[in-house]
Amino acid sequence: MGARADGREVLSTDLEQLLRARLDPLHVAAPASARTRSDNDLNPGWDNHPEQRPAAVLAPIVKRASGWTMLFTERSHETPAHPGQISFPGGRVAGDESALDTALRETFEEVGIERRFIEPIGAWDRYDTITGFRVTPIVGLVEPGFSLTLDPREVASVFEAPLDFLMNPANHEVREAQWQGRTRYYYAIPYEGHNIWGATAGMIRGLWERLYG
Repeated sequence: MGARADGREVLSTDLEQLLRARLDPLHVAAPASARTRSDNDLNPGWDNHPEQRPAAVLAPIVKRASGWTMLFTERSHETPAHPGQISFPGGRVAGDESALDTALRETFEEVGIERRFIEPIGAWDRYDTITGFRVTPIVGLVEPGFSLTLDPREVASVFEAPLDFLMNPANHEVREAQWQGRTRYYYAIPYEGHNIWGATAGMIRGLWERLYG
């Protein structure tokens, strides 16, 4: 199943058609005029990082018979980059590698999902982080039957959240925190003890706006 802007369910076949219609094709470079979202969307007046290095993530949508889900990783508490945070598998684009190649490679390296289980569908708005990355988020439809092998250096655990829940804007909270002596606002999507927040929640919000906004 999928979800509408009002949170009501739609058939997964309709959702797949919507994804294919609304997402950007992967074989076409994003035009210079393409929208770029950022951690500062909720914080007017804050400057983005002066250097945005290319990165990519895969948003894996698992086609469960009981309802489609999205797969997330909880980063290892030992990693120096964002320890313990909830994220999509992904990382920095290496050399002349494409965003898609990066997303698929990192997904296999981090959680062990083989390429043959993933059908890349398209990308949505790039996302600039306060840590200096311009992230291309890519939707991949994942067939059940895959095995998970986590890289303990990067990933502590994996969980799935219903796509219906994630695509319901009532679950998109705006929170605030003090950072560098100022109040900063950010998206958060709490789910069953998992706190999806920051760039990951911002990208989910962007996907909802692309599909239903």
